[in-house]
Amino acid sequence: MDGIKILYRAHAIQRIVEREISTSKVRKALEVADVIEDYSTEMPEPSRLILGFQGKRPFHVVTSEDPESNRIIVVTVYIPAPNKWKKDSRSRR
Repeated sequence: MDGIKILYRAHAIQRIVEREISTSKVRKALEVADVIEDYSTEMPEPSRLILGFQGKRPFHVVTSEDPESNRIIVVTVYIPAPNKWKKDSRSRR
């Protein structure tokens, strides 16, 4: 991810703090880029849902990308709800 800027929306920062997910783990998730959903056809900019882990605890990162300025915007970070996501945290129920 050399040369790529990561910007966090205020909402994402709030959720990271609330859910006790470190920004280094979010960055690691972005580097690994385990994309579980791609919203690029639905949005004006490429947008993705990425799976990450804080220890063994999964979390999701919603990103928006601006390839022209070489930026990834972290829109939000959340813990997948068991009633909405299967145990693998990759598949919706």
